[in-house]
Amino acid sequence: MCRVLGVSTSGYDAWCDRAPSAHALADAVLTQRIRAVHADSHDTYGMPRVRAELIDQGAVVSRKRVARLMRSHGIRGISRRRGFKVATRRSSNGTRAPDLVQRKFEADGANQLWVADMTYVPTWAGFIYRLSCSTRGAGAWWAGPSARRWPPNWCSVP
Repeated sequence: MCRVLGVSTSGYDAWCDRAPSAHALADAVLTQRIRAVHADSHDTYGMPRVRAELIDQGAVVSRKRVARLMRSHGIRGISRRRGFKVATRRSSNGTRAPDLVQRKFEADGANQLWVADMTYVPTWAGFIYRLSCSTRGAGAWWAGPSARRWPPNWCSVP
């Protein structure tokens, strides 16, 4: 193996017998402290908060070092900003809801065909719900914290 790697056998033997470096030992100690802070936060803290806790405990540590150690040991915080939540889940058997209008969205008269769509628009103060329910495609805005007041009393078509 030494011949394939291009190193001497005595150098390989010395490398195997060598004790860990001071930096490697300091990383091991810091990793244990990171694990303790992370566990105390119920596994929610990410790098910035873990680093802030370590600094409060008196450690002098950079953000890159904490991030490197957390990444290499699989320690991750919880972030609600990443990704998205799926509000609608498909059924386990994979069947779709029946298409009662056969994709023909035209009606001959009033109250024969109703089409509805609800869209959640995020704002700084919460969500605005946009509900379109009509036979002619007219829609309206309804703002509220939840759908407990469903259906709104204005959902009618002239």
